[in-house]
Amino acid sequence: MTAESPSVSGSQPQPVLSPLTSAAIFLVVTIAPGGEEKTREVLADLRSLERAFGFGVPEAALSCVAGIGSDAWDRLFDHPRPIGLHPFRPLKGSRHSAVATPGDLLLHLRATRLDLCFGLATEIMNRLRGAVILEDEVQGFKYLDARDLLGFVDGTENPVGTAAREAVLIGEEDPGHAGGSYVIVQKYLHDLDAWNALPVEAQEQIIGRTKATNLELDEAASHAKLNTVLGPDGEEQKILRDNMPFGSPGRGEFGTYFIGYARTPEVTERMLRHMFLGTPDATHDRILDFSTAVTGTLFYAPSADFLDHLPALPTSDAKAGVLAAD
Repeated sequence: MTAESPSVSGSQPQPVLSPLTSAAIFLVVTIAPGGEEKTREVLADLRSLERAFGFGVPEAALSCVAGIGSDAWDRLFDHPRPIGLHPFRPLKGSRHSAVATPGDLLLHLRATRLDLCFGLATEIMNRLRGAVILEDEVQGFKYLDARDLLGFVDGTENPVGTAAREAVLIGEEDPGHAGGSYVIVQKYLHDLDAWNALPVEAQEQIIGRTKATNLELDEAASHAKLNTVLGPDGEEQKILRDNMPFGSPGRGEFGTYFIGYARTPEVTERMLRHMFLGTPDATHDRILDFSTAVTGTLFYAPSADFLDHLPALPTSDAKAGVLAAD
């Protein structure tokens, strides 16, 4: 590790734009007191670990994205904080709430084979033993033809190609963090008994799409419409969703792990405000009557260049200054 700052121009992003795969593991941890150096060592080695586990099976597309939480940033790096990095902002609506839960480090692993995700996650957590506390772990899977457990296709509106890069990767608005991305995660648990008791037509009105053919419906209060965010010029602002179903039939647990990458957290936060606090067309997103958010955290995924050339640890004086400012 060196104390040099990452390059501003041409910064190589982490694999946030990798295609959706059939398997994923999501790990959220907090850093224990004194665990900063070991955490930094793992972050610096992340690319080599990823290559080691994925080298023999390149067709499996193994990748791992690391995100840093707001509280952890000033403990790990003597480097200016990304301008949009802050703690997840909880929302309390008239009927439903988006909770904020602890998280200093997000690890988003994905591949076409779960065993590769499992092997890499095991090695990472072994190296972090004693330095972090596990807050959440979810193993996701592709369900049927890219559907969630509610039975609808998920991620239809994801941008692709150049549009995806523009929607997800930080540019000149924060040149010290070019190539990075913000990521919000939430774990939703579904009441499938109540959901499946609804007629298909009612489900379609809530989602805003047909169940069989995935065609969008003209339903102003639907989940699809509430998650449409427009910019100042009326253009639609996109995020990249890598949501995955998860569950345990034996325990009766069924859910969706929401993970949204964006160039600014404001786009995703506006979507969540529409869902939980409502709009002129709806008091809330009716999908929340059947899906409960049990976690919520905001992270910043720095560029791969940043991880390859980590800034120095903050000095004791710098840490004291941050605490005084807080």
